[in-house]
Amino acid sequence: MKLIVLYPQPTDINKFESDYSDHLNFLHNKMKIPQDVKPYTVTKFLKTTEGSPPYYQMFSMPFSSLEELNATMATSEMQEVASDAHRISSGGAPSIMIGEE
Repeated sequence: MKLIVLYPQPTDINKFESDYSDHLNFLHNKMKIPQDVKPYTVTKFLKTTEGSPPYYQMFSMPFSSLEELNATMATSEMQEVASDAHRISSGGAPSIMIGEE
């Protein structure tokens, strides 16, 4: 199972990048993840010949089961992280999805 967060194109890329760095530190602190451990991936989307994609960036974090993902998402710490994700997403609300491989 994966938690996927898609961030729309920001109104100010430099501010988003700065805010996102702070957001990842916030995630590490709230979830008590060591700073040198990254149990997630961050993918930046590139322009193509068709132009800019609707999303700027994707955050993806795997979980061993849907139950683990739901339990993590239900914590007050992860709710704070989710609220912060909305705060930094200047191009509109992020799309939050659950997927499986």
